[in-house]
Amino acid sequence: MILREIAHSRAGDKGNTSNISVIAYRPEDYALLCQEVTVARIRAQLSQFQPGLIRRYELPRLGALNFVLEGVLGGGVTRSLALDTHGKSLSSFVLEMEIPAPAAAPCAAGPNSEEVIR
Repeated sequence: MILREIAHSRAGDKGNTSNISVIAYRPEDYALLCQEVTVARIRAQLSQFQPGLIRRYELPRLGALNFVLEGVLGGGVTRSLALDTHGKSLSSFVLEMEIPAPAAAPCAAGPNSEEVIR
């Protein structure tokens, strides 16, 4: 299944940093987001944009994960001619990520996470 089937996204840009949230439509799918949408998966999905440090913040009361991606905007939103790397485009690309069908999973930092902040 594709991530966008259970979640939507919001994004913002500041300088050379993009802020991408992934928000579950239903609270019961939040655990699946936590399990499948890891820093490692985000890094792999956006590898062509060569993001630097990626931080994942867990927001269980909102059923959301927030990713802060440093150095992913080709030098900065106002400096880059590559409009495709803006956060809204990146978030659409993130939502194309393949994930397994829903199954109960605890929300915890995965071994591939560089940094998880709760």
